[in-house]
Amino acid sequence: MLYTPELAPIAQSLALSSLIAALPLLTVFVTLGVLRWKAHFAGLAGLAVALLVAIVGYKMPIHLAGLSATQGIVFGLFPIMWIVLNAIWLYELTVASGRFEDLRKVINRISDDPRIQAVMIAFGFGGLLEALAGFGAPVAITGVMLLAVGFTPMRAATVVLLANTAPVAFGAIGIPIITAGNLTGIDYHTIGAYVGHQTPVIALFVPLFLVLLADGRRGVTQVWPLALVVGAVFAVTQWVSATWISTELTDIIASLSAIAAAVIMLRFWKPQGSAEARERLLRERIAEEEATGQEPTGTPGGGVDTVTVTTTDLTTRRVVMALFPYLLVIAVFSLAKLWTPLTNALAATDVKIPWPGLHGSIVNSAGEAVSSTTYTLTWLSGAGSLLLICGVITAIVYRVGARRTIGLWGATVSKLRFSILTVGAVLGLAYVMNQSGQTITIGTWIAGTGAAFAFLSPILGWLGTAVTGSDTSANALFATLQQAAAERAGLDPTLLVAANTSGGVVGKMISPQNLAIAATAVGLVGRESEIFRKVIGWSIGLLLALCLLVGLQSSVLSWMLP
Repeated sequence: MLYTPELAPIAQSLALSSLIAALPLLTVFVTLGVLRWKAHFAGLAGLAVALLVAIVGYKMPIHLAGLSATQGIVFGLFPIMWIVLNAIWLYELTVASGRFEDLRKVINRISDDPRIQAVMIAFGFGGLLEALAGFGAPVAITGVMLLAVGFTPMRAATVVLLANTAPVAFGAIGIPIITAGNLTGIDYHTIGAYVGHQTPVIALFVPLFLVLLADGRRGVTQVWPLALVVGAVFAVTQWVSATWISTELTDIIASLSAIAAAVIMLRFWKPQGSAEARERLLRERIAEEEATGQEPTGTPGGGVDTVTVTTTDLTTRRVVMALFPYLLVIAVFSLAKLWTPLTNALAATDVKIPWPGLHGSIVNSAGEAVSSTTYTLTWLSGAGSLLLICGVITAIVYRVGARRTIGLWGATVSKLRFSILTVGAVLGLAYVMNQSGQTITIGTWIAGTGAAFAFLSPILGWLGTAVTGSDTSANALFATLQQAAAERAGLDPTLLVAANTSGGVVGKMISPQNLAIAATAVGLVGRESEIFRKVIGWSIGLLLALCLLVGLQSSVLSWMLP
């Protein structure tokens, strides 16, 4: 039985069909943000509504809807949760070996100011991880690093989610932009240049926002010079690299430049109020631990301050060993993603699996089978497998025994069980919405606004990334739709395809997938709804700013474009 998604199946009305198609997303956001359900319950509820809409509203055969959900669930497990599992396991190895305390001291030697640490770890190092690995790796790794320097779990989660914005468009060696280019036929270097004239506007201010999250307005008043320098260096180098150097290397260049700028500036400038900021952060953490019945990790006047004093016992060997897992991750991913012979060799191991019972059963309006029903098993080339290799090497170097290493991996799986359920359910929802036609209905309705669509186009990227947790997936969904809508409205197709990518970067922080990863990394499983309420305002605010920017770039600010 062949199934062709219908664009407006509800009373032949595109607007009414869009409203019905949006019910799965509304279910997730309302249950998370209003009813405060746990993320896995919200995800399962959204998946159930998506299946109901697909079967009843879109007349999708029951077995095809179910198979779409299974494909999405498997994709959520591998590669998504495979990445997160091995990223957190790598962290557990450093804790078990006793090296994580040294890492804390190394970070404090660079700067013992928690507001600066938030910028350097979440924005600088997180941007580098996004450039090389993507998916949930930056959130998982930088989240636990912020915990190490004294941040409370909730503050760490919100900081890393907001930081994981500007680098997303060029993440995983530019895959979102390359995907958009392949689908639209527009040179991806050109799309990358356009994106490089949009996301730097966000990047300029993100470090300031992180300082605000870390220590409020007082922190901004005391640390704004460094935050502004880091944001400006990242923005300028992202702009220059995307325009004239390389789409694939843009975030690597921008992140390394931002980190270097911070290190150099700290040699000549010191922030005010560092001790007081550490004290406030420590008191907050102690209060939170006491409220949840945990053993306090320090006392006012001690804790974080003690770490600063004892950094003098760090030898060169201890510094190298403390940084080893993260230097190894950078080295392995750089080789795997940038050295063409190795990249090709790893890609050759990928296994493409036409999803049984589903592949060939969903066709477009031209009668052609859709390609989304093919599942690619990246068993060796995927980021999760590379992180597993890094973990094994780290365990050997740190002399963590095989039995304990395997035990830690098993314990991490147990720790992630609810996050695995959440991500599986959300990706199942995404696949059902996509393959039944729900997502395209919503996108087509928004795209029917004519010239005003220039202001609204980032919303599609935001929506796609919020649903799937991936800017690449958002481009796979909407890039060609953006192109067609632009041509109908007499707008620049490249601008709107780029806007889809840029819109996605501010949608990632509210995707249930990313919320689950952040919650798991910092030990807040079950409190995803709290994290969601703290970041949703930032996501919408940045989206509105992008909508305004893209709308103006289509007219009075066209001079900004390459």
